[in-house]
Amino acid sequence: MRDLGVGFGYLVKGQRWVGRHGKQYGFGLLPGLITLVLYAATLVALGVWGEDGVAWATPFADDWSGPWQGLFRGFLTAVLFALGLLLAVLTFTAVTLLVGQPFYENLSEKVDEDVSPDGTAPESGLPLWRELWFSARDSLRILARALLWGVLLFALGFLPVVGQTVVPVIGFFVTGFFLTEELTGVALQRRGVELRARLALLRSRKTLVWGFGTPLGLAFLVPFVAVFLMPGAVAGATLLARELLGEESADEEETADDDEQVTS
Repeated sequence: MRDLGVGFGYLVKGQRWVGRHGKQYGFGLLPGLITLVLYAATLVALGVWGEDGVAWATPFADDWSGPWQGLFRGFLTAVLFALGLLLAVLTFTAVTLLVGQPFYENLSEKVDEDVSPDGTAPESGLPLWRELWFSARDSLRILARALLWGVLLFALGFLPVVGQTVVPVIGFFVTGFFLTEELTGVALQRRGVELRARLALLRSRKTLVWGFGTPLGLAFLVPFVAVFLMPGAVAGATLLARELLGEESADEEETADDDEQVTS
């Protein structure tokens, strides 16, 4: 259970880091704002024309009498919007990271340079177009996994009692895991860690990952919060990636030196 607190601590440290580096924070806001506008427009369109789309997709219900047609199509419209909202939460980070790849890559490098004992940051050595390609490819793979989980949890949500209590909790932990994968992917991809190895690395410290990603996923449910937390989330995920790989940080060395002085 200690790892839960450690994971949450990295989330807080990331927000503190961008708070001390205003320029990096400002640039880091831009991709989130662009993605937010796109998602908001999509959800508004879904709310306005979703009922028409459901009616078009269910012509067999045109001749239904009484309230059954309205209830049936109203239910499907609500399900459609709920699925859209769930997908928005699950994919917001992936799309924002793809849109803001150069911004977040630079932010992650600055964090590495700041906390690295020798003041350097790992570099992929790849041209930008290849980094974008790898990021898009991995994001699609993660999205496919997230969609499978989303459909499964949505179906389980219809179970009595369990669907309204246990399933939502599981859903938040699943969301937290995938959020953390996407965010740590910025730093880990720069280190040449492939997607399969990244997933294995995250699974080896699940409680650490949940401590970081689950509170972040809950916060992302609040409108606009995701935009303002994204730069700090990328910074915190970089620190988390260093923890997962066992890399030393400058603050850790200072703490170790202080401990040695106290014991001596």
